[in-house]
Amino acid sequence: MRRKRQAKIVATLGPASSSREEIAALFEAGVDVFRLNMSHGAHGDHKERLDTIRSLEAVYGRPIGVILDLQGPKLRISTFAEGAIAIEKGHKLRLDLDETPGDRSRVGLPHPEIFAALKPGVTVLLDDGKVSLRVLACGKDFAETEVVAGDELSNHKGLNLPGVSLPIAALTEKDREDLAFGLDLGVDWVALSFVQRPEDISEAQEIVAGRAAIMAKLEKPLAIDALDGILKLVDGVMVARGDLGVELPPEDVPVIQKRIIRASRKAGKPVVVATQMLDSMVESPTPTRAEASDVATAVYDGADCLMLSAETAVGEYAAEAVSMMDRIMRTVEHDPYYDAMSADPEATSADAISAAARQVAHTIQASAIVAYSVSGRTTLRAARVRPNVPILGITPKIESARRLTMAWGVHSVHTEDARDFVDMVNRACRIAKEADFAGSGDRIVITAGVPFGTPGVTNTLRIAWVD
Repeated sequence: MRRKRQAKIVATLGPASSSREEIAALFEAGVDVFRLNMSHGAHGDHKERLDTIRSLEAVYGRPIGVILDLQGPKLRISTFAEGAIAIEKGHKLRLDLDETPGDRSRVGLPHPEIFAALKPGVTVLLDDGKVSLRVLACGKDFAETEVVAGDELSNHKGLNLPGVSLPIAALTEKDREDLAFGLDLGVDWVALSFVQRPEDISEAQEIVAGRAAIMAKLEKPLAIDALDGILKLVDGVMVARGDLGVELPPEDVPVIQKRIIRASRKAGKPVVVATQMLDSMVESPTPTRAEASDVATAVYDGADCLMLSAETAVGEYAAEAVSMMDRIMRTVEHDPYYDAMSADPEATSADAISAAARQVAHTIQASAIVAYSVSGRTTLRAARVRPNVPILGITPKIESARRLTMAWGVHSVHTEDARDFVDMVNRACRIAKEADFAGSGDRIVITAGVPFGTPGVTNTLRIAWVD
């Protein structure tokens, strides 16, 4: 099951991809990590899907990553007496805490914390930006607004406040229940929604306590302003372009995407680009040319992973969407002008060894770099320097092997730790050959830490011939 590419694919499971046969088809088509979206589905449904993934893991003999995507706070207006109202530019609409169904003059907004953050002149976006309101006056329990754009507003539409820092925790009570459920199941990654500032990571870190890797979903403009601080605290980030595209002008989103990828690459943290990658394939067997270019651009920019959402969760062509993304990725990576762009090493032994391994592998035309690591951190540093050969991430911890499925260029392998130096070399050569990364007579570059089994110690580089 060797992938012929370095970038990875994340696929969302849902009604169109819940059976064992459907999940297996997605994995065979190229999925590296499966996403459980806690905004939809019951706990029982997600448990069945994860149980299926773990059983397929045993069948294929390959670690498969699972990411639990928390819903986060959902800010919505209440209902209208007639289900919807017609509006036009200049129309006046009051938002308040009254639970009575609304009409053309007012509607409920059951979030007192929002009123506390509002000021005259602030823009309020509803229904994914289709309706734009400007605040004229406000108090602790109301806001008088004027319609700037939009022609209809209906029940329970979502709300966004671009540029406004909201006094709302990133974790809701539902998120805490979902997180406890996911950690009990043994998910590998947790995606945290509604991150506005580094402080929003703290509660999740305390609850997770190292049992999973934490990914911050960057969907708020304020999070972009605090990007460096957030990157220091999390294990990876996701460019959540859907919500970013609501709160930012469309022309800003590609620029922000490149900025996030660049910063994540420098930090050595996996970065996922998500939302509407191949959206037309929800209903069509082929993508638009613009979508194909969008996928290619993210690969050219150096993203670790690209994510499919509705395409695989509810789409009619789930496996085809994965296959299409896989083909686009491989085509880009075989382009002579494709440059994975190595990040400069930092002043650590792990970075020194990783940078040296990259150079040695290039010089001797090695078939692969084999990185021994207990926690997976050394393997991530090897991925950070973007070698021009595949990385075999060998680890004695299945948890680390599964988390590494998110990392660029890493073919994750779970095996016993090396007993001694000779066993390390022999094991690396055998695995490289069995996994079809090297043949007899090929050379591989091995990095490891001695003494074996000691986390965070990378001090050895070895060139080995494969028998």
